[in-house]
Amino acid sequence: MTGTSSGIGQAVAIELLKRGWMVVGASRRPVSLQHLNYRHLCLDLADPEGLASRVDKELGVLFSDPQVNRLALVNNAADPGLLGPVVRIDPAEMLRIYAINVAAPTWLMGWLTRTGPSGVPRRIVNVSTGAATNAFPGLCAYSNTKAALRMAGMVFSTEINASEGTGTENPDTTILSYEPGTVDTSMQRTARSTPVETLPIVDFFANLQMDGMLVSPSEPAREIADYIENDGHERFTEGRLEPEVT
Repeated sequence: MTGTSSGIGQAVAIELLKRGWMVVGASRRPVSLQHLNYRHLCLDLADPEGLASRVDKELGVLFSDPQVNRLALVNNAADPGLLGPVVRIDPAEMLRIYAINVAAPTWLMGWLTRTGPSGVPRRIVNVSTGAATNAFPGLCAYSNTKAALRMAGMVFSTEINASEGTGTENPDTTILSYEPGTVDTSMQRTARSTPVETLPIVDFFANLQMDGMLVSPSEPAREIADYIENDGHERFTEGRLEPEVT
């Protein structure tokens, strides 16, 4: 799981640990999470070569253990930092964000699928956003990359379907593109503090907080964990948080 130092990633890690999972988390920053079944990798997802070598070296044996009965990947980490209009986009920064938000999670999907015991159920969750399917001014980089990851999951699902009957497939591999809704995370705080000249819809994010519309990361964490643990999914599905009614 990526992005476990805070927010949704941390909440999913805690939820899965409560349910008895062994969790491997990755982030650039250290984590406060301490648990016998938690293992952390300090990784920079903007460095694809370093990511590939570290994951293969440090996790290959663990994920290939024949006693493993289910594998899951939660691609949660994303960099929303390149806010601003298209006319001001920095191409070098754009490439860095594509590495974090698209290249790394796409590679991890493939790695999980080719690693581990054959026939073991695999669940992949790509944390998405409404900005992946709707255009908002000032969110070009974030929207672009989330839309690209959504499509990568859709394409990958067709490739898995096409491999059926060839003897190379893992038949119980499913992918969820999941919109967690308006969650109280660092991205929301960043958006609220961004000048309107950079993010024209800054008032939208400010109003979400003022109107009490932000939900705790623990709510999407439970839905993600439920998806991971359950069976009978379509190869590719899209979901959105359904807040609890009180």
